[in-house]
Amino acid sequence: MERPDFFTLKNGERAKLPFSEKEYNERVNKLRTIMDKKKLDMVILTSMHNIAYYTGFIYCSFGRPYGCIVTKNKISTISANIDASQPWRRSHCENVIYTDWKKDNFLKAIVSIIGRDEPPKNIGIENDHVTLDTKDKIGSIFTFSVFSDISKDLMELRMVKSKEEIEIIKNGARIADLGGEEIVKNIKEGATEIEIAIAGRDKMEREIVKTYPEAEYMDTWVWFQSGINTDGAHNPKTNRKLVKGDILSLNSFPMISGYYTALERTLFLDSVSDESLKAWEANVKVHKRGLKLIKPGARCSDICNELNELFAELGYLQYRTFGYGHSFGVLSHFYGREAGLELREDIDTILEENMVISMEPMILIPEGKAGAGGYREHDILVIGKDGAENITKFPFGPEHNIISN
Repeated sequence: MERPDFFTLKNGERAKLPFSEKEYNERVNKLRTIMDKKKLDMVILTSMHNIAYYTGFIYCSFGRPYGCIVTKNKISTISANIDASQPWRRSHCENVIYTDWKKDNFLKAIVSIIGRDEPPKNIGIENDHVTLDTKDKIGSIFTFSVFSDISKDLMELRMVKSKEEIEIIKNGARIADLGGEEIVKNIKEGATEIEIAIAGRDKMEREIVKTYPEAEYMDTWVWFQSGINTDGAHNPKTNRKLVKGDILSLNSFPMISGYYTALERTLFLDSVSDESLKAWEANVKVHKRGLKLIKPGARCSDICNELNELFAELGYLQYRTFGYGHSFGVLSHFYGREAGLELREDIDTILEENMVISMEPMILIPEGKAGAGGYREHDILVIGKDGAENITKFPFGPEHNIISN
């Protein structure tokens, strides 16, 4: 029996995707405009975030390569046979499946999409994602092609959101708030980080199902940290039991069709010491100033520098741990990043209408010092024509988040 290197399979009916056909077509047309400007005959996408952005399909790699081929008149995802027809059902384009029977059938699938008659002279790839091994293999089949990095161009296209994207992000922020409320209900002495996190995650997932009944559901999570575990923004939850006087870090992350939103809050269980209160109030003061600074026309680095000055005046700049905010969109803790839209000293991007960005100052006071712990607040803002809308509604600060359940 001769088994195929690649094939197509349209099993079942197309699924409802997170965005409209018009939305996907506009995204692809903008990409093709970039291709024209850079004189690219073909783009090979390999990252989860860009394949999801242009097709709706979020792949599960498990060590296998996945891709999306875009030419001037074609677009097709390439997926592994283990996923059968799910990539076709969840793609706003065609799909080719490669098999595992022979080595490098992924490359043969690429050739099958574009044909062999006129090999592309100029090819765009994602230098910030493609591995050296994959790049070498692609180069071995397109020996006369010139490869150009297109990752920055793709990032800049993603940084400005459409109306449909903003709608899904606003729903995500609302659901993050619901997760936060559920977390607070479960905070009590003796409760564990993991059990509190499970309650918040379950609440959000059920609300996502209610809001998007035809979606796929994956990756929603909660990091709930206490005590020394609050020192890192991305520390996993543990089985630690809460005790009175603990500093707590609430972090809820609903994921809707690859779109990430977040709620992050500092809390204390039952009581807060004077030194902890002083540090908390300093971080809140910086957070409030930052919320006022986010508006169209503001420069990312200027916002960062002004907040640095305020932290210095308050005596806490030496405890700051990372940038003051980042962009939102197709993003998770294991894929995506729009680094050109971050509130850092080295980013000079000007904020403009329909960008979405967080304000999230954090300071860490190490163990052994008065007020030890990690303090962080996080809101999401949508940039409008004349100002910015804060779509995070969960309250912050000592007047709201000293929890006595």
